[in-house]
Amino acid sequence: MVISSEDELDKLKAIGRLCAQAMETMAKSLEPGITTKELDDIGRKLLEDNGAQSAPETCYQFPGATCISVNEEVAHGIPGGRVIKAGDLVNIDVSAVKDGFFGDCGASYAVPPVRREIEKLCRDGKRALWTGLQQVKAGNKIAGIGNAIGAFAKKNRYTLITNLSSHGIGLTLHDEPKEIPTWPEKSERRIMEEGLVFTVEPFLSLGGTWAEDGDNDDPWTLYSDPNAPTVQYEHTIVATKSGPLILTLAN
Repeated sequence: MVISSEDELDKLKAIGRLCAQAMETMAKSLEPGITTKELDDIGRKLLEDNGAQSAPETCYQFPGATCISVNEEVAHGIPGGRVIKAGDLVNIDVSAVKDGFFGDCGASYAVPPVRREIEKLCRDGKRALWTGLQQVKAGNKIAGIGNAIGAFAKKNRYTLITNLSSHGIGLTLHDEPKEIPTWPEKSERRIMEEGLVFTVEPFLSLGGTWAEDGDNDDPWTLYSDPNAPTVQYEHTIVATKSGPLILTLAN
């Protein structure tokens, strides 16, 4: 999607804000003893109380309002009876739709007490996201995002999951441009158009390079291969002449 009016931008900001507020409200409730279903219910209530609907549920019949992935799970974890424990690494990904416009954000949280390497991974996951965001500007090459994140990961001795990409968003959850790499990709030659709406969401890992399906009973949850702690941080943004306009901020 390329924004064509202030009304479109206002609606994208509204749904982006709701996604961020839902994610942050869920994160504040994250503590040992709570189940992922209880966390999901918190996010669902905030979205629905404000006139929004879960995007994965609406678009793909996902069995939950949000995706909650714990430890060995990299993405698309189904909310359920899993009980959060001290030391868990939990990713919360919230995408939703309101008035026909979509927003999408995500973040990883470590439940104290936390191993030092996991604390550092979370900190550097945020840095990887901002490294990518700094490459966003109308007229720039989309490949610059993945090149910058790849250089950051290599310098700091991390790996990247290279089959979970960023994506266009706006009037649909997964819009053009499809499959925006957050890793170095020589075949990527597209340019960021002014007003282009998309996500930036690198998956930084302590060894994982690929997201694999799990067992046949769960067609949704993805796991890192090789198995390694992995974090994801995500914003929905608009490419402008002056840089990225972040839509998924809670305030």
